[in-house]
Amino acid sequence: MTLSRFNITFIVLLIADFILLLYTADSFSISYRESNIYFDSFNLISFLSNFSTSIFGQNDIALRLPFILFYLASVIVLYLLTDDYFKKQSDRLASIIIFMLLPGVNSAALLVNESILVIFFTLLYLYLFKISNKEHYWLLFICLFIDNSFAIMYLALFFYSLQKRDNTLLVIALVLFGISMQMYGFDSGGRPRGYFVDTFGIYASIFSPLIFVYFFYSMYRIGVKGDKDLYWYISFTALIFSLLFSLRQKIYIEDFAPFVVIAIPLMVKLFMHTFRVRLPIFRKRHYAFAFVNVFILVAMFVVFIFNKQLYIILDNPKKNFTYNYHIAKELAQELNKIGINNIVCRNHRIQKRLKFYGISKGGKLFLSTIKKQNAKLISIKYNNKTIQNYYLTKK
Repeated sequence: MTLSRFNITFIVLLIADFILLLYTADSFSISYRESNIYFDSFNLISFLSNFSTSIFGQNDIALRLPFILFYLASVIVLYLLTDDYFKKQSDRLASIIIFMLLPGVNSAALLVNESILVIFFTLLYLYLFKISNKEHYWLLFICLFIDNSFAIMYLALFFYSLQKRDNTLLVIALVLFGISMQMYGFDSGGRPRGYFVDTFGIYASIFSPLIFVYFFYSMYRIGVKGDKDLYWYISFTALIFSLLFSLRQKIYIEDFAPFVVIAIPLMVKLFMHTFRVRLPIFRKRHYAFAFVNVFILVAMFVVFIFNKQLYIILDNPKKNFTYNYHIAKELAQELNKIGINNIVCRNHRIQKRLKFYGISKGGKLFLSTIKKQNAKLISIKYNNKTIQNYYLTKK
């Protein structure tokens, strides 16, 4: 069986994306939140990262490799899932490229959290449902132990079962939702405060602003006039509940975003339909909209991959959106150069991060960002620009 040009293009893009993600992973340092997961948590995320580093060594590529592989698997499953979803293979390839370029999906591919696992198992469920045309309750049960956010998927399946009048799915979805709530609970603490606008802003950063606007329109358009498939139910349920909850409290966006981004094929299908029903003379706005969105996505992807270059133009290094994933590795390397393997840090966050790179807590030396007399200066620089100064003194 010969590969079509679309399949060859897909494979080339996937390999190139994998290489770029490895490059970016190597440029990152472990964040404080990731270090807590790596050292202190007892869950699937911690197991995957620890297992990978036990094989490939305690470094940033090994730390993030399991999540990159789950990302690649998600892209492959989505490609298989959409083989007959579009009228043209070019539409299918376009939806895959958009998915691969989404800022939120690329972040999920590199960061030590559960988002990419949720995306993968959701797409896997949809794929198994497609090829067998039946529910796979065993996979839904397994998802119960992967992450608490699958409660959203169970709710979506409940609403979907109402439309399909599938009593078995209805009961199982409700039972699994109840068990999920019992296992993980629901955080409703804190003072009631609206974060509705903040949630919109986060979604805009996950998709890119214009694509999120079109996503919102697509959800509405299909909900009112279109054929509501399982893609729509999962994405719409996640969107609506995230917005409703944000009216009262700040939500954990990682619980909702993985279910929202799987709507990309649905959005592309709607866009291509509205594009082709118009005469060529009336397609100028669609061409312009597509060009602007592709340009923004590519630009955001390039900025994400080469994120350290932003320090050149930023007055305040902390304004770099990846600042929390920098400095620690370079600081550990500087300490190793002068033979320091043990140190006490004023900041407990950097202390925890340095632990990943073999710098233990203890000894007679003290590290701080506060300048003191006779202190040894350690400067962390990217592109010859100082990002952070540390001062080393005796306790």
